[in-house]
Amino acid sequence: MYTQKLRPRRMRISPAMRAMVRETSLSAKDFVYPLFVVPGENIKEEIPSMPDCYHLSVDNAVKTAQECWRLGIPAVEVFGLPEYKDEDGSSAWDMTSPVQRAIKAIKEAVPELMVIGDVCLCQYTSHGHCGHLEDHYVDNDKTLKLLQKVAVSQAKAGVDIIAPSDMMDGRVAAIREALDEAGYTNVSIMSYAVKYASGYYGPFRDAADSAPCFGDRRQYQMDPANAHEAIKEVDLDVAEGADIIMVKPALAYLDVVRQVRDHIHHPVAVYNVSGEYAMVKAAAANGWIDEKRIVLETLLSMKRAGADIIITYHAMDAAKWLKEEV
Repeated sequence: MYTQKLRPRRMRISPAMRAMVRETSLSAKDFVYPLFVVPGENIKEEIPSMPDCYHLSVDNAVKTAQECWRLGIPAVEVFGLPEYKDEDGSSAWDMTSPVQRAIKAIKEAVPELMVIGDVCLCQYTSHGHCGHLEDHYVDNDKTLKLLQKVAVSQAKAGVDIIAPSDMMDGRVAAIREALDEAGYTNVSIMSYAVKYASGYYGPFRDAADSAPCFGDRRQYQMDPANAHEAIKEVDLDVAEGADIIMVKPALAYLDVVRQVRDHIHHPVAVYNVSGEYAMVKAAAANGWIDEKRIVLETLLSMKRAGADIIITYHAMDAAKWLKEEV
């Protein structure tokens, strides 16, 4: 009788064996947790479309950041809802705005925690687009000057990493120039280099009150059909001085993540976006899936595709679950 000599199942026979030969690992140190900061004090209000995520006043954002650090999460990314909006989003570089105050307060409370500042204008402009408008068209080069102001203000507040998410051409070079001229040469840039015009952003726009008042963002965010273009965007941002390259969204673009990983030697980040999060939470609430198992499998797939950094709303729960497994 023929005997099968090559038996891959031998490497799956027990938990210890599976752990010993496991190719990809996932840990809390891979995560970045996003925070939504709002004006006021003692505010913690759940975001309806994103269960277990909250609008936080600065004091509560600090408490959440401290909890992230205790869980082993090395970084938070700060988004904000301003006290006022105008045509050019000037509250985005106002040092008294919630984002700048939260950055400063978090760095004072947890100096070792990395703080990432989102640099975009959509939640600060009265029209909801990501830059200066000229007849319903976002003017690229005029917007760059505004983004420079935002980046420098966040660096002044104490941010470790600037993360431009606007998708204007040349913004990495413009921000790098502004940071260097202001003396912030050690502040890194994590570029949203590959950011698609995606339907997965809906809950975030609810959370950040950043939906455009007219039209959409397809004139500056990438077409979901394009993968070769992603590499072009990556090359441009690397040449302009980006330290970390991001692909957003993550789950529907793992093929792009792998292509980017194979193409560059820079750290690669992915954003496990709000729509991906909300779908899992909704299915779990209905009892259709095992939330813990699905979340950890999904995050592992992002690591396996080549991500070094995962920005995810699941970060705190996932960090707790991983501790339980250990």
